[in-house]
Amino acid sequence: MTRAKRYSAPKIEINLLREGIVESTHSAEATVCDDRGRTLLVAGNAETTAFVRSALQPFQALAVMGTGTLERYQLNDKDLAIICSSHQGRIDQVRQVFNILWQTDIDPSSLQCPVPKEYNSPLYHNCSGKHAAMLAVCKQRNWPLNTYLKRTSSIQQLILKKIGELLKIPGEELIGAHDDCGVPTYSMKLSQMAHLYAQLASGNHLDLERVLRAMTYYPDIIAGSGSFDTELMHLTKGQLVSKTGAEGIQCVGQVGQGMGLAIKVIDGSKRAKHTVAIHLLRQMGWISPAVAEILSETFTILTKHKRLEVIGELTMV
Repeated sequence: MTRAKRYSAPKIEINLLREGIVESTHSAEATVCDDRGRTLLVAGNAETTAFVRSALQPFQALAVMGTGTLERYQLNDKDLAIICSSHQGRIDQVRQVFNILWQTDIDPSSLQCPVPKEYNSPLYHNCSGKHAAMLAVCKQRNWPLNTYLKRTSSIQQLILKKIGELLKIPGEELIGAHDDCGVPTYSMKLSQMAHLYAQLASGNHLDLERVLRAMTYYPDIIAGSGSFDTELMHLTKGQLVSKTGAEGIQCVGQVGQGMGLAIKVIDGSKRAKHTVAIHLLRQMGWISPAVAEILSETFTILTKHKRLEVIGELTMV
């Protein structure tokens, strides 16, 4: 029996109901791992690969931790939170990104993320905090600022090395491609994504523990009011750490328990991944029925006539 078959179970189905009648259907796969990388629960196939997208940001943030960048430029946990964020471009979030550049004496024009429509600065891009952090490390290490997006650049190689160390593989084994913001992202197994989030939530890694603290202390910076990550972390009062990724990626860690959940909606649906997450978190007891109900009012009940229904469960392996 192959490892892929061993870690397989029925996929999860998500139906869009219009007044109780199925109109559209999505499918999803999910995996739960512990901080040692052991697969515990599966829906679909734990070996399924997908680009981790912005769910990688807490681990890209490690580049500022071991390089002395935070200390040299006197950056704090709010700065670290915006580095991990997919923010909404609110003025306070943009100012937090600007603070990183101000402290490091880097001009905002050095940011190579896109300028969002209706804005005149890349500071408003939802990934600008991550870009500012990469520039800060380059400034600290005297690396070129204009090449930080290249996969062969020193900053991206440093990030890849740190991710490889967490996954206990050579980073070069991961297949990379550029995310929409221009920064390299990587294709990973769902089990690898879950393993990363289990380590983030475990409290056993000093640098990751500070990243975790920044994310759970400042959930409004990580995304913003009405966003799934922010609402989940607010409602669970720091017991869960959550980070979304585009194209149907959602990752959650159970703080202090060393367990991580990774979800991939096959067709990339944003609406489906949030509903699946609520369903699975409730199944595992990571959220209470009351929290599940509050979240469902926003992310499962779409309009007066439409709601989402999840069919399927995680299975023990």
